[in-house]
Amino acid sequence: MPNTKKDIIIVGQGIAGSVLALELLNRKKSIVVIDKPQLSASSKVAAGIWNPVVFKRLTKSWMADELIPSLNEFYTEAEITTNTSFVEERKIAKLFTEEQEINLWKKKSTEEMQNYLTTTIYEMQHPLLSKYAIVKQAGNIDTKAFLNATSTYLQQKNSYINEVFDYSLVQLSENGIVYKSTSASQIIFCEGYLIHQNPYFNYLPFKPAKGDVLTIFCKSLSIDFVLNKGIFIMPLGNHLFKIGATYNWQNIHDAPSETAKEELISKFKKIVSYPFELITHESGVRPSVIDRRPVLGTHPKHSNIKLFNGFGTKAVMLAPYFAKHFCDYLFDKKALLKEVDVKRFTKMDA
Repeated sequence: MPNTKKDIIIVGQGIAGSVLALELLNRKKSIVVIDKPQLSASSKVAAGIWNPVVFKRLTKSWMADELIPSLNEFYTEAEITTNTSFVEERKIAKLFTEEQEINLWKKKSTEEMQNYLTTTIYEMQHPLLSKYAIVKQAGNIDTKAFLNATSTYLQQKNSYINEVFDYSLVQLSENGIVYKSTSASQIIFCEGYLIHQNPYFNYLPFKPAKGDVLTIFCKSLSIDFVLNKGIFIMPLGNHLFKIGATYNWQNIHDAPSETAKEELISKFKKIVSYPFELITHESGVRPSVIDRRPVLGTHPKHSNIKLFNGFGTKAVMLAPYFAKHFCDYLFDKKALLKEVDVKRFTKMDA
């Protein structure tokens, strides 16, 4: 017989699982998070940048007006809860290569994009000669610091188990589920791209994308914003910079790619001519969905089995808003947005 009772079991403690766990605890729910950190590196290596602007079309990122206030509120509270600092406002510099880009920016910065685009066009001399403008309300979190702080907090509350989840040990009933010595009313899977191993949700059309990032030391480079030109160059302090990221839909594993490293170095050298030293090379697999929207909701046959996944490259930006949205669905019976509801992919024979 189980000797531990919880409201909810969460499987996975990446960005999505961590945000959801903190939201549930804030709502006074008893939880346990089961995670083996070594299984997936995506959340840990992510730059954690949020950007409310889609540069390609110079439009708002999907739901930016709702997402930005939500993430600011959530991460500010999470820093207090975990007694850790991991949030930083970041200016993102968009470099221009053509005059028509500047004209479009000027137009949109005084119209529908005025909350996110500065009206001033700046002249950059170093590391390359270019005109640029700044994205407002952007930022990033130190994902490693956030995940470690959340893990520590969960352990302090006896709400964390470090182990590989075994699907074969799940026992279902009308009243909930039992897993080893723990019983709960619901189980929520937040496993990232490893969802393909999950027998309950492996039918979903995930399209995971591997990404590599580098950390370099470049003493001569001095910028106080994230430089965006095909890649991002993000200052970390002490002349350290994070560079990324690549996209690979073929070789889906967490091992760093030599080809990806050379691609990033080549792109960096086209922007920065200063000498640098490679410090680290990391990679992870993003849990992207074929329609580029998160997947939330209930298994088509098992009402006690839930999913909170598929946040991809924008997990830091999306997860806080949708954790609240998901909890409203779970506890207040509010409908999920159709764009994120797992029902859009439901197969009744799943």
